[in-house]
Amino acid sequence: MTTTQDLSFLSLVLNASLLVQLVMLLLLGMSIASWTIIFKKTAILRGVRQDTERFERDFWSGGDLNTLLEAAQRNTRSDAVLEHIFEAGMQEFMKVREIDAARRAMKATYQREMDALEANLPFLASVGSVSPYIGLFGTVWGIMHSFRGLANVQNATLSAVAPGIAEALIATAIGLFAAIPAVVAYNRAATDVDRLAIRFETFIEEFTNILQRQGAGR
Repeated sequence: MTTTQDLSFLSLVLNASLLVQLVMLLLLGMSIASWTIIFKKTAILRGVRQDTERFERDFWSGGDLNTLLEAAQRNTRSDAVLEHIFEAGMQEFMKVREIDAARRAMKATYQREMDALEANLPFLASVGSVSPYIGLFGTVWGIMHSFRGLANVQNATLSAVAPGIAEALIATAIGLFAAIPAVVAYNRAATDVDRLAIRFETFIEEFTNILQRQGAGR
């Protein structure tokens, strides 16, 4: 006589051991948190790129620096990173008329803005690196629990052990589901941040040269 076992995903999760269920819950929470960060970080970096391109067009079109400064002071959006760097340098130069002071002001603003852009990226890296191991721990524990349950069974068949192993393997699957998007998103975001950092540093050097020429011409 054969019995039909419910091997649906939901049934396997509900019938898993308590520790395996806790592992799945932890991985699910990590996945939700990482996806939240992925969506937010993607939108932020897109906004920063667009605003950087816009400001570079305005700056290199030969516009008046004072006019650009007034526009920068009115723009309080967080994605106007390059504009904030320009504002810091221009304001400091107008106060003390020293190139080094303007450079230091831009560097300080640059560092604060980069810290903000890099926020939560370490979390994505952590999710990508530890989630498979957490899932593997749940799998190993679930398989051990399944085999311990067969200790008192005289006729251990594949149909008897299969549900327990399937329950345990779900933990590894959820771990990979959490890890893979986090790794992909981290690599992409880190690359985008590095490219923006190069553009900001290049602008600081070029703007410093412009201020130096203006100072020399006075």
